[in-house]
Amino acid sequence: MPKIYLCFLWHMHQPFYKDLVSGEYRLPWTRMHALKDYYGMVKILEEFPSVKQTFNLVPSMMVQVEEYARGEAKDPFLALALKPAETLTPAEQAFLLRNFFMAPDRMIHRYPRYAELQAAWKAQRQVHSGRGAFGVQEFRDLQVISQLAWFDEEFQDHDAEVRALVAKGRDFNLEDQIVMGRKQREICAQVIPQYRKLAASGQIEISTTPFYHPILPLLCDSDIAGVSHPHVPLPPRFRYPEDARMQLEMAREYIGDTFGVAPVGLWPSEGSVSDHALDIAASVGFKWAGTDNGVLDRTLRRAATPDVTYRPWKWSQQGREIGMIFRDHLLSDLIGFVYSGVGAADAAGDFLHRIHENCRGILDSGRDALVPIILDGENAWEYYDHNGRPFFRELYHRIETDSQMEAITVTEAFTKMQPEVLGNIFPGSWINANFDVWIGAEEDNQSWRLLLDARKAFDDAAGDASISDAKRKLAREELFISEGSDWNWWYGPEHDSENRIEFDQIYREHLANVYRALGLPTPPELSHPILKVQDEVKPVPPLGPISPTINGIVDSYFEWLGAGVYQVDSRQGSMHGKRAPVKEIRYGAGGSRIYLRVEFDEDVARLEGMEILAESPEQHVKVRLKGGVASVIEGMGEAAYRDIAEIALPAEPNHAQQIRLSFWQDGLPVQSVPPQGYLDIPAVDTDNWAL
Repeated sequence: MPKIYLCFLWHMHQPFYKDLVSGEYRLPWTRMHALKDYYGMVKILEEFPSVKQTFNLVPSMMVQVEEYARGEAKDPFLALALKPAETLTPAEQAFLLRNFFMAPDRMIHRYPRYAELQAAWKAQRQVHSGRGAFGVQEFRDLQVISQLAWFDEEFQDHDAEVRALVAKGRDFNLEDQIVMGRKQREICAQVIPQYRKLAASGQIEISTTPFYHPILPLLCDSDIAGVSHPHVPLPPRFRYPEDARMQLEMAREYIGDTFGVAPVGLWPSEGSVSDHALDIAASVGFKWAGTDNGVLDRTLRRAATPDVTYRPWKWSQQGREIGMIFRDHLLSDLIGFVYSGVGAADAAGDFLHRIHENCRGILDSGRDALVPIILDGENAWEYYDHNGRPFFRELYHRIETDSQMEAITVTEAFTKMQPEVLGNIFPGSWINANFDVWIGAEEDNQSWRLLLDARKAFDDAAGDASISDAKRKLAREELFISEGSDWNWWYGPEHDSENRIEFDQIYREHLANVYRALGLPTPPELSHPILKVQDEVKPVPPLGPISPTINGIVDSYFEWLGAGVYQVDSRQGSMHGKRAPVKEIRYGAGGSRIYLRVEFDEDVARLEGMEILAESPEQHVKVRLKGGVASVIEGMGEAAYRDIAEIALPAEPNHAQQIRLSFWQDGLPVQSVPPQGYLDIPAVDTDNWAL
């Protein structure tokens, strides 16, 4: 009987945060995700022995985990978390307040003391820096709880010392700080042994990525970006395929040495492929690689339907070949970006139902179906309930008990199904089957120009006998780090982060270290930011009472004059998801009503409706958007939709409101406005308005 073979590939990756010259870690995110994700994502599989998966480990991330496990990492963030709160300087206190609330609201509000401290900090910083609300105990509680929030569920549930700290919840002492720090090292030290254990048992396969996560096709020839996006502005040509080869060879060697077996699988950074990149990967010894079905779509010049996507392929050219799988973009993104807003059982049921429906015709034809699910294995879970563990348990249990399904490794897939042959591959990545995220924008292109200058300086210094082998090795290492994709992820208009400025600084420091290692003067250009800093998007609060007509059209400029305005930031965070359908929200109150106006950024024909979440569930309202018509289907209110959506809700006089809007498509949430927190609507009483 034909079967559905599920291939989960979890990509574990963080940038290389360590400065090789100073030895200092500039950002803490490798450590934080080692505490929360790298161990637990593998450990949970022991509960489901028949569920097999593939884990893609980026070597530059793993060497950082190893250093944390040995207790050798110089991490100023960790050092401040462990410093006695009584001895913190004003500068250190300010650093803690700026950096130790960098977590999604779901994580923070899970711990009452963490949420309490965040609220106090937000309230106080409206007046001044925020330090005035914090004494020694508040700072120590922040030092401890901000770290505990990242501890893996496995340790929160089963480690007695961690459980005791979580149960205590507040009023921590210096001994608690010491225990928290020791536990971090213990958790980091268990990551690699856990992967070794399950790899040895055959339950997981370990694949890898070029050592420092570069975009291989762009290293081979940056002009390839013009093939996937004709007429895109490009920087001077960067063409160093030998660097691509070395990054691949280094990755295979590291994984082989660390886990005992050289990997045969490759997730090229960001799913970025080209004929040249695949040729090098095959020559180095990789047997399979993965990318997105958008690339398959453009390769075949036809829609990559499930019938096309759900099978193994083989790239073959000039005597070299490598197996290929193409991720189901929609299903992978549902896990990455959507199911965090849905209950575990509903999410798992919807996911598997979609797979069964997609595979029905394939199975009826007598053929097996191979369903590749490939996505980031760490960044999504902080938005899930309990770090995604209820979802995983529900999903894996249903897979184990489904006689028509089997979860296998990627290598196993090629033993069970005969691949179709591809004579070429379209050059592109998992994002829009092009390279626009990393090249083409002004900031991106400046980054590539600076990289090319450093690469040429390295070549020009090749014959300089005064440069020691150690210095030359350091310069090459810094070059390879600078070739990583992560720096350009934050340049250009696509993504945003509270650490964008730091990423820019780290990138330029790596390039500067190339020149320092070679004994060359550092170009002055490297002292200037590449990043064009954009202002934080902040809502404009309501200025006065409003009373618009609810008819779905803008009757006049004055109708919404005085309303608050929230413009949706189109930039995305560390996870690259779908484009948000909403462009702007206007909001306010008048009389005994709250008013909302929604402007959309793109075609909303598939958008089913919205949910307005207020302070109490009794005040929640659901609005259906269907066929150009809006109607309230749950709760009290009035709605209309033509050019815009307009909604009026009953309001309690003299009572301020907080609301959030959630938008739905195909039965699933696709956007929340604002993404964290709420829009504040002052009390309806006109005496409270600042006129």
